[in-house]
Amino acid sequence: MSAPIDLFDRVEASVAELRRRIPVEPQVAVILGSGLGGFADRFEDPVSIPYGDLPGFPASSVPGHAGRLVAGALGGIRVAAMQGRIHAYEGYEPWQVAFPARVLCRWGARALVVTNAAGGIRASLRPGRLMRISDHLDLSGTNPLVGPNDERLGPRFPDLSKAYDPRLSAALYESARVAGVELDTGVYACLRGPSYETPAEIRMLRSLGADAVGMSTVPEVIAAAHMGVPVAGISCITNLAAGLGEQPLTHAEVAATAARAQERFASLLEAFFPAAARIAG
Repeated sequence: MSAPIDLFDRVEASVAELRRRIPVEPQVAVILGSGLGGFADRFEDPVSIPYGDLPGFPASSVPGHAGRLVAGALGGIRVAAMQGRIHAYEGYEPWQVAFPARVLCRWGARALVVTNAAGGIRASLRPGRLMRISDHLDLSGTNPLVGPNDERLGPRFPDLSKAYDPRLSAALYESARVAGVELDTGVYACLRGPSYETPAEIRMLRSLGADAVGMSTVPEVIAAAHMGVPVAGISCITNLAAGLGEQPLTHAEVAATAARAQERFASLLEAFFPAAARIAG
């Protein structure tokens, strides 16, 4: 099903509920991927809202995705986080997958940080490494902009040539240096899932220029770009992609590796948020 004609009104209804509960809008918002949701536990004076309390928000059913929106402060910056995201493989339409990102942007976030757990394709991307997303390959076969376009949300044909904002990317690297966190860079490929890729598919992705692969993130980036909100992306490499390791791929391995990377991931974001708020204005 394509995006409904009243998508703008649905977004507005969810934003109105957020503003009723949390009068101060966030400067920076972050979507936390598998095993990374614990970062929101660092917020000062947190307010937590289950997705089910927000009009139009789909429920997250994946283990490791708490299904809460948490708002608070971090290092003097007003922040909001999605503890868990929505995936197309759960049965949702592309516009629904992107809906929470739209709400964060419409609420007032001036920059959106998207994070995920991903399989490493490039040889140097071993489990536990963090990778700045420089660009993506959307091989999901879907797009959150399919359907009627409402100019109040964005243009019919948005430009994605700088979907991952160059200013935020430079700040992310500098923040990694300050935090003493090693940060790789690479192209993220999005497939629909939920099955992991085959070794042949990984060879195809490598030939197309992909460095890491996962089942999320891209719909949110497209929606934010559509709304004119700058994006920075970080992948936590949680496993070797299919055919590159000896062990079968499991979600438990993904979550465990992400949990081990939590401290470095949190240090990077804590250093980055003030720069992101300053750049995005």
